Amino acid sequence: MKEKLETDTPDLLGISVSGDILFGAVLPLHMEKEYPKLLYTEKPKQAICRKLSLETYLQLHVVKYATTEINSNPDLLPNITLGYRLYDSCSVLQRELEGTMWMTTGDTKAIPNFQCRRNEKLAAIIGHSTSTYSILMAHILGLTRYPQISHLSTSSLLSDRTQFPSFFRTVPSDAFQSKGLSQLALHFGWTWMGLVALANDYGQQGIQVIKQEILKSGACVEFTEYIQINRPSSNIPHIGQVIKASTAQAVVIFSTDVHFLPLLNELFRQNVTEKIWLASEGWSTTSLFSLEKYSKLLAGTVGFAFYSRNIPGFQDYVDHLSPSKLPEKPWNWMFWEENVGCEFLNFENFEFSRQRPSRNCTNNDKIADFQTYLKNVSSIRISYNLYSAIYVIAQALHDLQTCRPGNSPFINRSCSDFWNFKPWQIPISVCSERCPLGFRKAPLSRKPTCCYQCIPCALGEITNKTDANECLKCPWDQWPNEQKDKCLPKLTEFLSHEETLGIILMSTSITSSLIPLGVLGLLIYYKATPIVKANNYTVSCLLLASMSLCFLSSLAFIGYPNNIKCLLRQVTFGMAFALCVSCVLAKTVMVLIAFKATKPNSCLTKWARPQVSYLMIVLGTFLQLLISVTWLLITPPFPQYNLNAKSGVIIAECNEGSLAGFWCTTGYLGILALASFLVAFLTRQLPSRYNEARFITFSMLAFLSVWVSYIPASLSTSGKYTVAMEIFAILSSNWAMLCCMFAPKCYIIMFQPSMNSRKHLLGNR
Repeated sequence: MKEKLETDTPDLLGISVSGDILFGAVLPLHMEKEYPKLLYTEKPKQAICRKLSLETYLQLHVVKYATTEINSNPDLLPNITLGYRLYDSCSVLQRELEGTMWMTTGDTKAIPNFQCRRNEKLAAIIGHSTSTYSILMAHILGLTRYPQISHLSTSSLLSDRTQFPSFFRTVPSDAFQSKGLSQLALHFGWTWMGLVALANDYGQQGIQVIKQEILKSGACVEFTEYIQINRPSSNIPHIGQVIKASTAQAVVIFSTDVHFLPLLNELFRQNVTEKIWLASEGWSTTSLFSLEKYSKLLAGTVGFAFYSRNIPGFQDYVDHLSPSKLPEKPWNWMFWEENVGCEFLNFENFEFSRQRPSRNCTNNDKIADFQTYLKNVSSIRISYNLYSAIYVIAQALHDLQTCRPGNSPFINRSCSDFWNFKPWQIPISVCSERCPLGFRKAPLSRKPTCCYQCIPCALGEITNKTDANECLKCPWDQWPNEQKDKCLPKLTEFLSHEETLGIILMSTSITSSLIPLGVLGLLIYYKATPIVKANNYTVSCLLLASMSLCFLSSLAFIGYPNNIKCLLRQVTFGMAFALCVSCVLAKTVMVLIAFKATKPNSCLTKWARPQVSYLMIVLGTFLQLLISVTWLLITPPFPQYNLNAKSGVIIAECNEGSLAGFWCTTGYLGILALASFLVAFLTRQLPSRYNEARFITFSMLAFLSVWVSYIPASLSTSGKYTVAMEIFAILSSNWAMLCCMFAPKCYIIMFQPSMNSRKHLLGNR
């Protein structure tokens, strides 16, 4: 096999080994990377890769060893040479994408949707070791259904065949590991725990299952923190402080070794000890933490690891490795320099931006130290899974090669051309594709039971297994997720004190309630002036106080609708406005009586007394009280959950109990307002320099207009917006009365004191 290096940048990118049929592998051989500073005057540079660890370095040799072993086996792919293209992603998302397209393109450059490979056929691609990167790769390869086999990606999301039809793996899903970790913690009686996970698909999906299982069992979680890959400098110290300050002794770490290492260093710096660590497979067996300084910190760690076994003959292969015999020298020398601590002199045609060792390597270094680092191959679980993935590809190609017409699983029992096969041909024989999660089987007319169509579940239903015959209805307080494969708790909607709309309405109500009190203070200060005395000073003061209560009554509509709030909010609103409008009606009637009583022999003279206005106010308010008490005694309002107004949302609202009671309360206010409007309209032309009746006319007209508009508006909304609409009607109608009735009077008192005189008021008589 001919080996060559692939590079179009100063840093090494990949290795290409020729063969009749190729497989690709995108592996994170380097464990650390450094992003160069972005300068907007030039093209962004590649990330700088650092540190070839023992585990990742062995993966490089596993690929070579497995390929050589397969090509030497006469019973597996006879007369066929298997080659490979290996790309170092350096755990950088952009490089993983570049490596995937580099392989599918067949050129030294990564070109989307282009292929120039003529002689060699790419059968499958192995990768990636990170679930997030595998998901991106699976989306790309899934477009052409290129087989993808991951030896380390464990995210449960990748089990979805509808999204990732050509993805396979040689490791189990995290769904099993997460449940196992939670059961392990509960087995030891740890019911007070902390959770730390990597902030990607691998960590978030895994820790979510663990948390659900822990809470389901009755145990508790003190904290849940996520390791942010892109900003470790600010995120890592915070997580370290949280762990140090916590009282939970057991902490689950669902992360990879590379991303847990900065947190481990931070915990070491903060001297965090006496914690029990539960390790996910991503770091439970790594050699990165074998240093003595971590021994005290990690003592007693328990976790899960992948099943593994020895690779036949690999130990002997490693024992005979020497730098001089290895063709892909730059990567070997890189590993040597970083681990042995000496520098090769003949690093030709490669420039590395890292600092190299100052001591030159001797011949003894090249043999003794190199073998010392390669002796520790007892933990090769990742390498074994990679070895298995390569053999899966070889066995699938062998089955394709040995296919015989008339005895094959393809259409018409034919075989594909081995030298011209399509990526999606690893074959099936079914009448209908399996129905994925979120779908159910629907029989086809005049077809056997094996033939069916998959139809999505109806609204509010799910299926949690493939090929389901029926969909399951979610419980009343849950709703299907977007994939319709699980039921999630419904969102509960109500007008909260903490949301923006609730805060604005609450602030407006409280602020507005202070304005009538300010006007009241102004009238008290100028109570001896003619314009204040001429318009029933006592009733005006009572009216302003009731207006302040009307503004505050809207607060009863904000917040979670509990029993007390539902009982009192409409009653409070009705009583406050009944008092307010009764005061307006009393003022209006007294204006009419006052002018009529000045005529000779008028029978209204005996009614022109303050006691009459007080009686009208008491009577008007009492009738509203009577309506409210009757309503509360017979069919009182109560809180309820509305499940039908919005899909997937529970609306917490108040059931008014009796619509008749609600409309009687509101209708009575309308009758009072209409009576005030009519009386004020009749007295608007009575002679006076300042006739308050005309302003009462405008205020009642505005009041009635607001509430007439509220009726159709409330019917067109639902949930918290209906409540917000009523609060808006309360505030706007109250502001209309306040401005129309008292703004002119305040203007004269403060800015036109010459008009505030008895002579001016009697000038038009």
